[in-house]
Amino acid sequence: MSDEQWFYCLKHNTVETKDGCRAADRLGPYPDRETAARALEIARERTEAEDRKDRRWAGGDDD
Repeated sequence: MSDEQWFYCLKHNTVETKDGCRAADRLGPYPDRETAARALEIARERTEAEDRKDRRWAGGDDD
């Protein structure tokens, strides 16, 4: 397994290594290029899961 870290650049919509754009413009690090390429999908899934938790906590619907 490589120690290399991968990031998803929000500015350029590309996968890059640590030497890419500034941290404020990217998501990561991810363990491999393939996972970094799914960064937006992963973020959406995590946001949806947290939104469901918030609705349950607030006593609302869990649709």
